[in-house]
Amino acid sequence: MLNDKAASAARANSRFGWLRAYAADVPLLAWLLGVLVAVLLEQAMGEVLTDLVGLPKIPVLFGCMIMLKEPTLIPSALVYVAMIYGVPIILLGKLLARPANWIAARMITWPIVIPVIVHLVLLYGIMHIWSDLSLYRMLTLRLTLIAIMLTLSLNLINGYMGEFSCSHPGFMALGAYTASAVMVLFFVNDRLFGEALLPEMLGPFMFPLALVLGGIVAALGALLIAIPSFKTRGDYLAIISLAFLFIVKSLFENLQFLGGARGIKGQPDYADLPTVFCWTVLCVWIINNFVRSTLGKALNAVRDDEMAAEAMTVNTRFTKMVAFLFAAFWAGIAGGLFAHTVRFINPGTFDLKRLAELLAMVYFGGLNSVYGSIVGAVSINMLGEMLRPLALYKWIVIPLLLILVMIYRPTGLVAFKEFDVRKLMQPKRKPKNEV
Repeated sequence: MLNDKAASAARANSRFGWLRAYAADVPLLAWLLGVLVAVLLEQAMGEVLTDLVGLPKIPVLFGCMIMLKEPTLIPSALVYVAMIYGVPIILLGKLLARPANWIAARMITWPIVIPVIVHLVLLYGIMHIWSDLSLYRMLTLRLTLIAIMLTLSLNLINGYMGEFSCSHPGFMALGAYTASAVMVLFFVNDRLFGEALLPEMLGPFMFPLALVLGGIVAALGALLIAIPSFKTRGDYLAIISLAFLFIVKSLFENLQFLGGARGIKGQPDYADLPTVFCWTVLCVWIINNFVRSTLGKALNAVRDDEMAAEAMTVNTRFTKMVAFLFAAFWAGIAGGLFAHTVRFINPGTFDLKRLAELLAMVYFGGLNSVYGSIVGAVSINMLGEMLRPLALYKWIVIPLLLILVMIYRPTGLVAFKEFDVRKLMQPKRKPKNEV
């Protein structure tokens, strides 16, 4: 059996060895510069190339939706994606490898905040230019960034803590309704809440406070679950958290001053791309620091063996409650951003389907991994949009993909991998045995 696995691994390495050798000395900075040039090229020449290859319009999501709607346009879409993205990124990444390595080697010796800002500015520039060509791209990108926040916060509970929680849509709803009620009440002339109480010009300054308030309300809601749940062990958290989800959904359906089953609409459009991007970066940074801290290590100890952790003087109940409330806080902020992105919410938005999507992102990407949460959120969210032309059939394709991942990678695609910013941005060197 071991010989068969070794032989399989050797075949896989030989099959993709040329690709690894090609990219071995290309740092992240070079790839970002290559992608930046690609999106600039699409903005400048996308419509021209679209006419040349016979496409009706610029592909929204890398040609996938066009290929599913019109199979006869598959060759044209593939040519477009190869010319705009494939060839420029691969060639420029390699051509810029040497100067990018030289720059990365200098920057890595500076305070860490400088190279981080440089890489984030490039990343945001790529996102801004790419999404500027289509409102649909812009909406999809903002929802994907929010999904990263939700997946990361859920991974704190289901991955790092080792429990199974079903309450995240409930926390999301608490944050969404709190932030929406505050912003609509104070800054929007609404049929439900009446005339605005404050001038609209103060809205952008109040918005971060409304989001934080939504996070605090979500954390208080999590406290109602944590107090009874963490006195027990086993699967009780899953049962109690699922009951909490139904209670929250039923509560908002019956609160008529918050719109009841009709929900709240008309939220101010303050959750633009820069705002969502900044909150997502802040969420990734804080949660990554949390899981690498002493409390995060204690959380891993509780997950691996709670009795052994108690024997090593870890306050297991306090550790689990802090992590649970912390995860709920970020889910509430993500809910507030979601409400102001789609600008309409009702209790049906936060149902079992939303729970299934979040769980799919966590377990597809990988448990106990910030990398995995990002990969899972981006993959599942973008895949769901790309398969939209399949209508109901996409809910056959995505579960089948999840089943295959659970069979061959039970812990997810990128599980138990630490997110190290310095290692991510450091210069690359080709191995000595490479020519």
